[in-house]
Amino acid sequence: MPHHYLSRPRRTPRLLVIVTSWLLASSAVMAADPTAAQREAFKQAYATATTQGGESWREQAKGLTDYPLYPYLEAAALSHDLRQLESAPVSDYLRRYPDLIPASDLRRDYLLELARRKDWDGFLALYQPGLGDALSCNALQARLSKGEKLDFDKDLSSLWAKTSLPSACDPVLDAAHNQGLLSSTRLWERIDRAADANQGGTIVSLAAWLPADEVIAGQRIGMALRDPAGAVTVAPKWPDTPRHRQAAMLALERLARRQSVTADLAWQKLQSHFTFSPAQRGRIMNALAVFHATDFNETALARLTELPASAQTDVSREWRVRVALSQQDWKSVLTAVDAMPETQKQDGEWRWFRARALTALNRDAEARQVLASLAQESSYFGFMAADRLNIGYTICPLPFSSDLQRERSLLANRGLQRAFELYAIDMQKMARREWTQALNNADPATLRQAVDIAYRRGWYDRAVFVLNSGDALRDYERRFPLAGQDGLVPQAGQAGIDPAWAYAILRAESAWMSDARSGADARGLMQLLPSTAVLVAKRHGIAWGGGDTLYDPQVNIALGTRYLAQMAARFNGAPWLASAAYNAGPGRVDQWLAARGSLQEPDLFTATIPFKETREYVARVMAFSVIYDWRMNGRAVTLSERMPPIGQMYSLPNGRTPRRDVTCPVSAVVGPAEAGSSGLAVPSSTR
Repeated sequence: MPHHYLSRPRRTPRLLVIVTSWLLASSAVMAADPTAAQREAFKQAYATATTQGGESWREQAKGLTDYPLYPYLEAAALSHDLRQLESAPVSDYLRRYPDLIPASDLRRDYLLELARRKDWDGFLALYQPGLGDALSCNALQARLSKGEKLDFDKDLSSLWAKTSLPSACDPVLDAAHNQGLLSSTRLWERIDRAADANQGGTIVSLAAWLPADEVIAGQRIGMALRDPAGAVTVAPKWPDTPRHRQAAMLALERLARRQSVTADLAWQKLQSHFTFSPAQRGRIMNALAVFHATDFNETALARLTELPASAQTDVSREWRVRVALSQQDWKSVLTAVDAMPETQKQDGEWRWFRARALTALNRDAEARQVLASLAQESSYFGFMAADRLNIGYTICPLPFSSDLQRERSLLANRGLQRAFELYAIDMQKMARREWTQALNNADPATLRQAVDIAYRRGWYDRAVFVLNSGDALRDYERRFPLAGQDGLVPQAGQAGIDPAWAYAILRAESAWMSDARSGADARGLMQLLPSTAVLVAKRHGIAWGGGDTLYDPQVNIALGTRYLAQMAARFNGAPWLASAAYNAGPGRVDQWLAARGSLQEPDLFTATIPFKETREYVARVMAFSVIYDWRMNGRAVTLSERMPPIGQMYSLPNGRTPRRDVTCPVSAVVGPAEAGSSGLAVPSSTR
């Protein structure tokens, strides 16, 4: 049994009892585990260093000079004092700890401070290349301050290739313009790259440097990206020049994403005004067809079918299938799948729907052949294929044999010692950085051994991010830990949901990073927004101490399982629909049900969800539920059972619920497909 997740090192002084005699004998080369007293002293000293700076932390750090993280204290104090520091103490620290991450951070931060002061002599004395675009531009500013001239190929070419640059680069670009280095050709090259990257702001700033007779065209390309509706309104008054045709094309493409019908009307006017090239017409027609499809408009299937081959893309081809599925037009489904390139056709989703179409068209033998091959894969579609054939699920675990000599070497690695200690005191972001640096260029066997050490110490996210390709995907024990079994399982039971599903949601949301935080401010293991969490806490009488308590696994799991239960109750208990709601928001799922609720079969409805992220999220969570159920019970409740048709009530699994056997055919040694994800889904902003 994996170690209790909620009892990892930051909560317990000694997580791992080491019983192998060889490891005890190696104490001369490996540091002993720090004591609880050392960890507490470090945390107090670190808090003082980061909030007060100066030397006051040293008294609290007495006796810590051999502690693996001791250099972090001085770096924290120096960082606090950056505004007042001269270069000497920074240079001294960098000399003593040249390879440490805190030294790299201190160098970067102090260089930014020197640039703010415009102390260019001090900056150049400390600068090293490779510290990011802002500092690269600061270094060029420093050289310009000494009267040096810029060389475009040497100094600017790599920066110029970027579609967006930090504000520190503005003075450098101004200087390049004043030196005459930004020719019209170079400006248009960067404008085109920015247009491909949808960087309208970059285009507008560059347009001002174009020759006078080209400025307006550049500005209109920027407008096409920033205000496509406004651009298509005035485009009939634009001249029919190559750059204005480009602007009109971009505006139509962008508008199609937001308002496909409005873009259609604009296209009817503009296609006779501009002499678009065949490639431009193809891009416009593709955008209109695809976004009519995502809106499931009546003409969508015909538009996609009629697209010239030169205008088709993988996206348009897949939406041709999805629209046909929404109409349950199985002949069109089969035709659309068969029209895909071979590489796209081999995706599990299209093999599944090809088999579904063949079955609907009474070509059962062909369908069974496709399903038999698909059922040998440990994936959402592989599990569904096994259900159709009524055979066991294919899951082929990869055994792990610890290499004691390799482990001994890893435990003697000072970088890994720092990584494990940072994790133990809950400085997880820094722990991950130390891990990455310590294991840079390590071979797969070494990485897997390191993951095993981390796993035994309760650091579960390492397996998700490291064991992410090839045979390593079959290390189910470490990639799908049964961690916190006496926390998540009881909480799921109290909430009235299946713990295997709760595990799957947690795994898909955060990959076991309890400090995960999304751009939308979703936090912790189950990625809850504080605004959602406070309502769930109030509704269920759970103590609430503010948003940061969501980083506590116990609080997060208690609230996350209750919120999952709320989503399940809203959708007849169905885990698959509740998963979609957890990712995209229940309001959107209600909209999709209102539009296509007649597609009662879950695989069809899921395939027509407009959001790629949510489609893949549902598939990933459902597949993870099977894997976790197998991990917990040795057999798994079928996907068919977990995915009842729309409108049908779902019943929680119990001791009488049939479970499917798990097998590993010799021909099916494959890892679990994760629906295009590394295992860490983009956190939703709706929770």
